[in-house]
Amino acid sequence: MDIHVINHPLIQHKLTLMRKKETSSNDFRKLLKEITLLMGYEITRDLAMEDIEIETPLEKMVGKRVAGKKVGIVPILRAGFGMVEGLTELMPSARIGVIGLYRDPVTAKPVEYYCKLPGVEGRSFILIDPMLATGGSAIAAIDMMKAKGAKNIKFMCLVAAPEGVAEVNKHHPDVPIYTAALDRQLNEKKYILPGLGDAGDRIFGTK
Repeated sequence: MDIHVINHPLIQHKLTLMRKKETSSNDFRKLLKEITLLMGYEITRDLAMEDIEIETPLEKMVGKRVAGKKVGIVPILRAGFGMVEGLTELMPSARIGVIGLYRDPVTAKPVEYYCKLPGVEGRSFILIDPMLATGGSAIAAIDMMKAKGAKNIKFMCLVAAPEGVAEVNKHHPDVPIYTAALDRQLNEKKYILPGLGDAGDRIFGTK
């Protein structure tokens, strides 16, 4: 199973707080932003660098800066929207795309309704959604991105189920998965166990 579990103590501590059923929507959103920012350090570890000559208050030197086009951040609506702020705080100049998907309550299959990306040529993308359950939404989103020419894609979530990881690995073996936790399994309603409930409802305070 190809997956990167980011088990930094601060991430695990904050994720435990998010999982608690009594955590308010306000606290849930704050924790989501904080965890996303912390995970962002790890997922951007391999960004290309280039030399740049600068002058410090004391002398000239050659430093490093991120090379190439600005990273593209692509949330899967609606829950993925809650992760955007954490990554843009880390990378203020990032470009933002949007993919609209929802899970059919009867079939649990993803239904597509929107896809808008920044220019894809030479750009690295981070696709974000708090939950990777069946893998259907992630696979559909990656399909949509690849159809528009995106080639360098990473998928980031907070909590993943083994079933979803296996499906994404099978359909898109070139897309690495980054998560804060690999949970036990899906239940009969395709929710992750132990999970943290419906991330969208907890972010937006809906039911």
